[in-house]
Amino acid sequence: MKMLWILTMKELRDGFRNRWIAAAIIVLGILALALSVLGSAPTGSVRVSEIDVSVISLASLSVYLIPLIALLLSFDAMVGELERGTMLLLLTYPVARWQVIVGKFLGHLSILFIAIVVGYGGAVIIMTLVTGGGTEGWQAYALMMASSLVLGAVFIALGYLVSVLVRERATAAGVAIGLWLVFVVLYDLLLFGVLMMDTDQVIGQQLFSMLMLISPTDTYRVFNLSSFEGISEAAGIAGVASEAGLSGTLLVSVMLLWVVLPLGASLLVFQRREL
Repeated sequence: MKMLWILTMKELRDGFRNRWIAAAIIVLGILALALSVLGSAPTGSVRVSEIDVSVISLASLSVYLIPLIALLLSFDAMVGELERGTMLLLLTYPVARWQVIVGKFLGHLSILFIAIVVGYGGAVIIMTLVTGGGTEGWQAYALMMASSLVLGAVFIALGYLVSVLVRERATAAGVAIGLWLVFVVLYDLLLFGVLMMDTDQVIGQQLFSMLMLISPTDTYRVFNLSSFEGISEAAGIAGVASEAGLSGTLLVSVMLLWVVLPLGASLLVFQRREL
């Protein structure tokens, strides 16, 4: 545990030194404030607080931004240090390879945690103070922040898997960009295209819901837009998740599985890799 703490603090210090934390806080905070200010509550019979509107907007934004930040943090975590020779130097100390992976993971997750708490949390505090609005909907906002951290953990783990599989940093960067495009853009376009061609409605709601669980970003989106009644009604998916059997427990379990599997694969590959 002491070695894990040392490695975690090293990554956290590197994050401060390289301005990663400051950059992530500024980006998340500015975009969160902009969406909160520009967004307007839906009209009609649905009553939604300003914070609920921010949850809908930020959940849509985080699908694109959080995975990108996570991949930028992690894609060269191993291959970059191997190219620079610092990994060999690190392993001359009494540290196991699994400790290197887990320590780096905890460090990068801490960087993302600080960025989300300060960026998103600071934005909602400023919005509440400036507008004089109440705190109605804070539970949904806190849940969105927590699930955003889990989404980031998914893509940090995926970035590590890329980093231990390739031999060059440039290759890792290209694969990381490809992963972002697949999960954030291309998979949804593929699902949309399949639905458009499914004129006989062969794909039912249950099958479509299962297909959405394949993507961690879609799982994150459904979880945040269906966890609270007011938000699900405003987002237009009221009852869809429950009718498809997508409970909050199932959605969270799928996201955690997306963290465990690539992180475990990274551990196995790194243990067997010749340095």
